[in-house]
Amino acid sequence: MSTNVAVVGLGYWGPNLARNFNRLPGAELRWLCDLSEDLRRQYGELFPRATVTDDYDALLERDDLDAVVLATPVPTHHVLAAKALRAGKHVFVEKPLALTAADARELAELAEEHDRVLFVGHLLVYHPAVERMRAMIESGELGDVLYAYSHRLNLGQFRRDENALWSLGVHDVAMLMHLTGLEPVEVTASGESYLHDGVEDVVFGTIRFAGGTMAHIHLSWLDPHKVRRLTVVGSSKMVVFDDMQADRKLTVYDKGFTREQGGDATPGQAPARSYGEYITKREGDIWIPRVPNDEPLRLECQRFLDCISGEADPRSDGRDGLRVVSVLEGMQQSLEQGGGVVPLVPATASS
Repeated sequence: MSTNVAVVGLGYWGPNLARNFNRLPGAELRWLCDLSEDLRRQYGELFPRATVTDDYDALLERDDLDAVVLATPVPTHHVLAAKALRAGKHVFVEKPLALTAADARELAELAEEHDRVLFVGHLLVYHPAVERMRAMIESGELGDVLYAYSHRLNLGQFRRDENALWSLGVHDVAMLMHLTGLEPVEVTASGESYLHDGVEDVVFGTIRFAGGTMAHIHLSWLDPHKVRRLTVVGSSKMVVFDDMQADRKLTVYDKGFTREQGGDATPGQAPARSYGEYITKREGDIWIPRVPNDEPLRLECQRFLDCISGEADPRSDGRDGLRVVSVLEGMQQSLEQGGGVVPLVPATASS
């Protein structure tokens, strides 16, 4: 049975979501909702089988509406998602889930209370290359994850209502938490506002995880380079995800260091006396794994439908959204403190 879907918000990203739900066999794109008459007319013509409306509350009253897909401005996510969950609808919310951990927690609890799917648009955790990286980590192929770092840079669209941390950083925080599976324990962030006061155009952030793993992110929409790259350094191997490459999304480096014990020994036997530990550098092969060329957004939309039908669990549910928002909130606090260390309480803890 198909899922009847309404896409709400037809600005920058909403039409991409509408395109996918219009094509997926398990969905019926039945409604498009936006306050702009021009956008309703434009996309109503592009998706003629969908009914256009500007009345969100009336839309939620429909018994034949199964799922709401929200691609509205971030400050509206909490209010609109809460209304939909209380109306008994499944909800797909574009990233980030909310602007505060308290609001994100409320949404996660509402979804659980009403037994509805709450799905957060952490697009890159559905990217085939990221899934391959996670499989390498889980299998132990990389060894222990020592640290990771990412760059998300561009001379691109700047915003007045959110800074580079909230606009760009949500992708990298979501990826890092998905890949490591570790609990962040503290964060720091520093940045500067060059185009508009109080809206940081460039941000440098650090996340420290339980167990000692560290991650660093560099975010900017004021940069001469367009870069979307994530590097994970393991004790055995290292891997780079470069989303700007068409046919080389992943590169694996069999490089690292080996700890050995020194001392006198017969060849092939253990040393009779040890003179201490020494470290040698290892230079192995470099290779490019094959990664499926599936569109991450299509995979993400299909996963939402599969979660509604009970065929899959979300990789980015309300609790995942809460964990990401908690990290961003801590980094924002550090920004406002001039780069101070902000300890994090586990986001799964009760409020």
